[in-house]
Amino acid sequence: MPTESSGSSRPSGPEPHQLRQMAESFGVDAERYDRTRPRYPDRLVQRIVDAGPGPGVLDVGCGTGIAARQFAAVGCRVLGVEPDPRLADFARRGGIEVEEATFESWDPAGRAFDVIVAGQAWHWVDPVAGAAKAAQVLRPGGLLAAFWHVFQLPADVAEAFATAYRRVVPDAPVDPRQQKQVPDGHLPLVIKAIDGIREAGGFREPEQWRFGWEQTYTRDEWLDQMPTQGILTTLLPDRLAQVLDAVGAAIDAIGGSFTMPYTTVAVTAART
Repeated sequence: MPTESSGSSRPSGPEPHQLRQMAESFGVDAERYDRTRPRYPDRLVQRIVDAGPGPGVLDVGCGTGIAARQFAAVGCRVLGVEPDPRLADFARRGGIEVEEATFESWDPAGRAFDVIVAGQAWHWVDPVAGAAKAAQVLRPGGLLAAFWHVFQLPADVAEAFATAYRRVVPDAPVDPRQQKQVPDGHLPLVIKAIDGIREAGGFREPEQWRFGWEQTYTRDEWLDQMPTQGILTTLLPDRLAQVLDAVGAAIDAIGGSFTMPYTTVAVTAART
């Protein structure tokens, strides 16, 4: 999950969708991912459903089926697309139909959808090719909705994480020290999604929706979720343990728990 970040909206180094090893690493512990990752606000799910022309939903990068199950629970017919067979299998066991492919290479076989969603996943898709593919498979008036959880760790916890991570992975392609809060709250991922939609064409002007909420974590609960984060999923166990120990000590120092402010940010665009 992204933290709120500062500086240029254009990240240095490889684009997220080019980091395929990281993009397809989340299935290393699918059960943990599904258990610990937060769900999406009910207000977001309902607003997306209300904005679409019908109940047919395509979930891009559906993972373990977290978002897919939420949309199915409000009456949608959901098909997932997921490149990681481990995550796809977990989603199927939860009742979600899933086809294994990257979205760019997926074959819609003439099918059309009312809504395309991507929870915590659109940055793993080429932003222009993905938007063009979405325009191809959406019905006229259909909605593309990509959304992410943005969170802000307590300062001491964030610093402990960044310091430990850079110590154990000095050549990492992602620098946690660049992940700080920005005044306007826009994520580089959000800006890139908007730019991709505009460049691909076929959509009305994108909108941004924001939903604020909070969740309290104990030390153990947060450490349980951390290994599901993209920059940690590929770490060797001893290096991961060093990062978790440092973060755990920082949480202990602030009382053993904390309340995390979240904002779920959505980029939406209606098919012309």
